[in-house]
Amino acid sequence: MYSNLIIDLMQIIMLTLGSVVVMMTAAFKRDHAIVSGLTVFSLTAALLTFLFIEPVLPLEATQLLMIDEYSLFFSNLIIVGAIATALLAYPYFQRHSVQNEEFYILLMTATLGGVVLACSNHFVSFLIGMEMMGISLYAMIAYPVHDTSSAKFPLEAAIKYLIMSGLTSGITLFGIALVYAYIGTLGFDEIPAALAAAGDLSPVFLMGVLMIVAGAAFKLSLVPFHIWTPDVYEGAPVPVTAYLATVSKAAMLAVTMRLLLASNALEFNAVTAVLTVMAAASMIIGNLLAVMQENIKRLFAYSSIAHLGYMIVVVIAAARIENALSVEAMGFYILAYFIMSLAGFAVISAISSNEHELDHLSDFRGLFWRNTWVSAVLITVLLSLAGIPLTAGFIGKFYIFNSGVEGELWFLLTMLIIGSAIGLYYYLRLIYTMLQPAEITGEDPATNAMPAGVHVVMAAMTLGIIYLGVYPTPMINTLESLASAF
Repeated sequence: MYSNLIIDLMQIIMLTLGSVVVMMTAAFKRDHAIVSGLTVFSLTAALLTFLFIEPVLPLEATQLLMIDEYSLFFSNLIIVGAIATALLAYPYFQRHSVQNEEFYILLMTATLGGVVLACSNHFVSFLIGMEMMGISLYAMIAYPVHDTSSAKFPLEAAIKYLIMSGLTSGITLFGIALVYAYIGTLGFDEIPAALAAAGDLSPVFLMGVLMIVAGAAFKLSLVPFHIWTPDVYEGAPVPVTAYLATVSKAAMLAVTMRLLLASNALEFNAVTAVLTVMAAASMIIGNLLAVMQENIKRLFAYSSIAHLGYMIVVVIAAARIENALSVEAMGFYILAYFIMSLAGFAVISAISSNEHELDHLSDFRGLFWRNTWVSAVLITVLLSLAGIPLTAGFIGKFYIFNSGVEGELWFLLTMLIIGSAIGLYYYLRLIYTMLQPAEITGEDPATNAMPAGVHVVMAAMTLGIIYLGVYPTPMINTLESLASAF
């Protein structure tokens, strides 16, 4: 029994050991290249763990963690995002005027928190994972603050995220306290039985659930909890923005989906009504505000708000259709969004540095003629985000639309169509800008030699976008098996 438990927890154990090793190495040997390489090695070792060790699935590790195909899918996705972030961070911080090694310690602890979130089946592990990731992200966002040549305003972004995240954590904790006060349990899957034993549904319990949903909505940047997103995306270093847009979103979406399905919270009309309003507002407001942006990072921020609204359609549909289809649809779309976002931010990182970020729309004018490879990657990303056929984004949106039709969510499907039409405009506008004649005087950063790690991230994610769009069958089969967890 204990050996099975250790095997299933091996990924978390490897990440913990990796964090300690990276920390000790940075303490005794101040070398950016060594610490960065050790971080990538530790994350890769954690990712490859279950290629050599057959996990025992499903298995509940105490009452806190559930190790099954669902949690392993998101855990592996989170670790892939962390590896990509580490590869992008090394060239970005290479000319950073102060020491960089602590950044990788923070990256490891944030990733460990994300994996704990993905495996959470209890409010205690939910809070531990959320705060472990959040506290690490505060410092990651503000990391270049001591560098006088920093291109952006990381301290302002970090303070905004800290204040808003701290407030949201308090709301979430209060919501958990209300739930526990009424039913006397903190396990996700114990809630239905405890609620049935308690009798009638109490307003106290319902308020607690809604407060927890509000906390998750903040982390997912859903309207009206999205205020922090554009400022933090713009002010944070590009690799950290990529991490925020992918890993933190995937981890929170994984635990939110498990909580809502395991606790049967979607059976409450108030919960589905709140989620419906947030999804519709996110799809419309996110896309409308993205149209007005001249900064690429802010454009991606508002775009992410809209895409998370699309994903909530699947969550709401789970209240009306079988859980397996909803989990399968959500899994495919988060995977597609994950690789699209990583590829997009890899392009920005490829032509940026800590001293100078090229993230204004005018910086991309004529990029196709200045660097065809980089612009081709970004064009592929934008077409996929728009949902053009033969890309992962098209299959993902088809999944969401299918779930909405099955669940008869006609209002949300209408909002999805309108939002997608608006999104098509600003994605094509950026492509049009890249195809314009170049107007560069002096040195062009887009033509400089780029590190191999950046090329690896761009190539891998671009291939993923095309592969999932052209031949999605293997991934669909994988998602069908993990959906059986529900």
